[in-house]
Amino acid sequence: MTVLYYALAAVAEIAGCFAFWAWLRLDRSVWWVAPGMASLALFAFLLTRVDSDAAGRAYAAYGGVYIVASIGWLWLVEQRAPDRWDLLGAAICLVGAGVILLGPRSA
Repeated sequence: MTVLYYALAAVAEIAGCFAFWAWLRLDRSVWWVAPGMASLALFAFLLTRVDSDAAGRAYAAYGGVYIVASIGWLWLVEQRAPDRWDLLGAAICLVGAGVILLGPRSA
C-alpha cells in the first residue's frame, strides 16, 4: 500500500502545484487555484496513510518518488522528453528513497 499511497500523493502534489503554475505562468484563470488547493490537501492526506514510524522518514522517502513522478509529468503532460541526466538523477533519487524507507532499523 505504501507504493500506491506515494504514487497517488505524487500525482496529487504535482497536479496541485501545476494548477498554480498554470495560473501564474501560463496565464490561465484564477479558478485553477481552487482545484489546485484541493489537490494539495489530498496530497497531504495521502502522505499520512504511509506506514512509517516517523513523518520525516516518510517525507524523505517520498522525495524520491516525487522526483520520478515529476519526470513522468514532464514527459506525459508537458510533452517534453526527459534526457539521460533527468533519468539518471531520478533513478539515483529513487534508490535513495528505497534505502531510507526499507533500510534496517535498530530497535
